[in-house]
Amino acid sequence: MPAVSTTLRVLAVSVIASLTVTGCQTFDDAGRTLGRADLINDLATRLDESLVRTWTAEYRLAGGRDFTIAQTKEPARSAYTWTAGKITVSEQAITRCGTTAGRTTCTVEPPVLMSGKAAVPLFTEARKAGLVTPPAVIGLLTEAALDPAAQIRQTDTTITGHHATCVEVRRAAGNFDTCVTSEGVLGSFTGVLDGQPVELTLDRYTDSVTPTAFDLPAGAGVTDRRPATS
Repeated sequence: MPAVSTTLRVLAVSVIASLTVTGCQTFDDAGRTLGRADLINDLATRLDESLVRTWTAEYRLAGGRDFTIAQTKEPARSAYTWTAGKITVSEQAITRCGTTAGRTTCTVEPPVLMSGKAAVPLFTEARKAGLVTPPAVIGLLTEAALDPAAQIRQTDTTITGHHATCVEVRRAAGNFDTCVTSEGVLGSFTGVLDGQPVELTLDRYTDSVTPTAFDLPAGAGVTDRRPATS
């Protein structure tokens, strides 16, 4: 089983094993009663399954900044692109690009075993850059579900024309709101990650990727640290 799939499902199973479905309950689209465990498992499954699909999501951050996530199923590769940088992960390489004083440089390094999901190492690199990742949000949801004092409320909305399930979490360790679309894409997040306030909203989603999504920034200086092949 792929690494991300295992991680998300272990999180969900741990919640199911630790909670009863009494207390905070809500209803899904079919009218089925959902407890905390069911809700967390549903969101985790959506995010997990989206990692083996092809799509592009454009986001707006607080302050007018934006970034884009693009990924393809075959070949398995993903990219985070924002104003000051870019991280691309594929079966051939991990590439990190950054812009300082108007100059863009990229470092190309050997790939990491991905088990069919390029998003695995991408999430680690994106988190280091202060960007929101699905596993980070799932981690917060799991912590909240295991907190008996947490208040978790589900709502439903539409984001850029796509249905989304949203949760409002209120707890002593920190409040946050987040939405996940039916396609399994992170629709929005408002809260604190790694000690920093973050606000993110999905601006545009498509189930295709432009041919240039994984290209290096134009004019970038490139350092290739992959071993030479004979």
